[in-house]
Amino acid sequence: MRRLGHRAPREEGDGELAATVEGYLLAHSHQEQARREAESLCARMPWLTTAQAEDVSRHYVRQRIVLTRQMLRSTVERADQLRQEYEERYAALRRDLLKRHAACASAVLACAVAVSTAASLFSR
Repeated sequence: MRRLGHRAPREEGDGELAATVEGYLLAHSHQEQARREAESLCARMPWLTTAQAEDVSRHYVRQRIVLTRQMLRSTVERADQLRQEYEERYAALRRDLLKRHAACASAVLACAVAVSTAASLFSR
């Protein structure tokens, strides 16, 4: 019996499997939406024969899937570009922060040495 707060340990492939399943479900959702749109389009053209309506539907779905793939690819490419830009900016900010901390630490150390030296000179 499992306790409420207890989770099974995750395996290495879980994330990849989840991404694959999510991708499949997303693709299926887009295809179903395209099919519904094609049926709606053909319903507005009652003069089409059944074969013509099926042909129009098939072409519409195929074109819509191509457009969706292009859109998703461009979105992924842009996300990769943004990720790279943010990583570069983050690295630059970390370097600047490290330099500032090193400068402050050096200044504090120099002041401590000066105060210590002055105190030892005055105590003689």
